[in-house]
Amino acid sequence: MTNYRWRIVGLLFFATTVNYIDRNVLSFIATKSEFMCEMLGIPHLLEGETLSKAQIDQFNVLFGQVNAMFKLAYGLGFLIMGWLIDKVGVRLGYSISIAIWAVSAFLHSLVGNITMLKTLRFTLGIGESGNFPSAIKTVSEWFPRKERSTATGVFNAGANVGIMFTALVVPILMSMLPWQHVFIITSCFAFLLLIAWRLVYRQPELAKNLPKEEYAYIRQDGEELNTNKVPWAKLFPYRQTWAFASGKFLTDMIWWFYMAWLPKFFVENGKFKIEMSLAKLDIVNGFMIALPFIIIYVISDLGSVFFGWMSSKLIENGWTVNAARKSTMLTCALCVVPVFYTSITSNMYIAVGLISLAAAAHQGWSANIFTTVTDMFPRRAVSSVTGIGGMFGALGGFLLDLNSGSIIANFGYGGMFAIASTAYLLALGIIQLLAPNLEPANLEA
Repeated sequence: MTNYRWRIVGLLFFATTVNYIDRNVLSFIATKSEFMCEMLGIPHLLEGETLSKAQIDQFNVLFGQVNAMFKLAYGLGFLIMGWLIDKVGVRLGYSISIAIWAVSAFLHSLVGNITMLKTLRFTLGIGESGNFPSAIKTVSEWFPRKERSTATGVFNAGANVGIMFTALVVPILMSMLPWQHVFIITSCFAFLLLIAWRLVYRQPELAKNLPKEEYAYIRQDGEELNTNKVPWAKLFPYRQTWAFASGKFLTDMIWWFYMAWLPKFFVENGKFKIEMSLAKLDIVNGFMIALPFIIIYVISDLGSVFFGWMSSKLIENGWTVNAARKSTMLTCALCVVPVFYTSITSNMYIAVGLISLAAAAHQGWSANIFTTVTDMFPRRAVSSVTGIGGMFGALGGFLLDLNSGSIIANFGYGGMFAIASTAYLLALGIIQLLAPNLEPANLEA
């Protein structure tokens, strides 16, 4: 049998990589004093001058608000894009999403004040929100149930590759070019993605190069082919919808925290005996600054694939879908608990190791919780339910970001890591309460 379906996962992997490059560039540029001065509306620093702690704290509060705007738009966009993708199909719906985020990412190069930055982060959030509803629906269309968590784990690994690429390349670009040019360069990938998606993607029924044998394999579960759209109002009363939404609400905020704040955590943490000054960048120093992030996200990539594979393997070995998914998610939740110690240790290696383990566990959790949507809902409702859950995930990130700058300014990073260490166990408990058997929702009732 051929493996045409895995080429589609490769395209989703590339899309998710680009998605995370464009959203994560700002977290590195936000450590640059020229950018901070621009956003604070103060004169640029002279050589040898540094920002005061009060100015850094002021910027951190504003930076939290900027991130909150992205999350707010991302949440609203999840709901809108999820509905749109189920309405017009994943090929056209995702094309619209990519076009919006590509233009928004490019326009970041024109930012001149904090208000404009908030506006562009909002539009970027709207566009980028289409990635996961599109990808999860694509997996439900192209894979049988037993392979979906593995496929999700593979494309979800693109998130870490995107962050690693950003961590490695952006500091080097910042050493050679003005920060405005960095936004221009990285936004080009989104335009390339749009072209690739339009040229390559078709549904299995319309894919000319898909062999009949593989098509029969994809459709082996005998799932309904009913294409009637499911209204949002009909999805909200189901416990299965709220199980997914609550899990996303409590855990997505942690991943947002890692993406937005880890560069500043390492740069500003005086306990780590490492020079991470972005004022003295060259290729070697740029690589050394990127190294902790490369380690973290390489390991989290492995976690995404491994925990996705683990769930699929347990099902293959005779476990029920419910037992396989939740046992894997429990393992992930337990792996996150030690991350609290990151805020206490003065050992850089221990901090990187604990964050790496937590990030790997998050990505494994993410691969499995996304797959529960395809376990509990028919394909015609997958993007809409994913959109609802994504909206609540972004809402959690929005609420945390509104306060994260103040929390860090007043209490350090300990409070943030404490939230991270407990969120997954709480989320899994609520999922178990609402969907004890991951039973399929009866949308015909």
